[in-house]
Amino acid sequence: MNQPRRQMGTVSQEPMSEELQMKLLQKERRELAEERRRFKREQQEFYLRQEMERKRLAEENRLFQMKWKILEGELQRFAKEKQDMEREKQRYSRKAERYQKKQESEFTSEAEMFFSGVDSELALKKRYRELIKIYHPDNMAGDTRTLQIINRIYDNLKKQFTA
Repeated sequence: MNQPRRQMGTVSQEPMSEELQMKLLQKERRELAEERRRFKREQQEFYLRQEMERKRLAEENRLFQMKWKILEGELQRFAKEKQDMEREKQRYSRKAERYQKKQESEFTSEAEMFFSGVDSELALKKRYRELIKIYHPDNMAGDTRTLQIINRIYDNLKKQFTA
């Protein structure tokens, strides 16, 4: 049993007694057993951390899927609201157009009464001057919109008389 002995990084060629060798072997066994226990403990901790991380990722994925469904639902609701608003906007614009046409036709028929009884171009010009004096925006009773309608009707009637 002449085996080299390890001591602090040096190899010694001295023979060791069996008792000393047994003590060294027992010491190495204890160290190996301790190292094995440490390794097992680290391995268990690793598996535990791995399992916890897997559960955390699964929960995170579940929450992400829930958030995604909520976002999709809200996006669909938003798109529907946008379509509803667009339809309502179109409805109101059609309604406003009808109202404006109705107002114009009523106002035009009233404005045509300004020129009722006019049967010549000379009478048309005379009535037009009188109406301008009354409805010009600089006068107290003046109204720009009324004057615009009078001008439009005057132009139409003037074309009829000259044609």
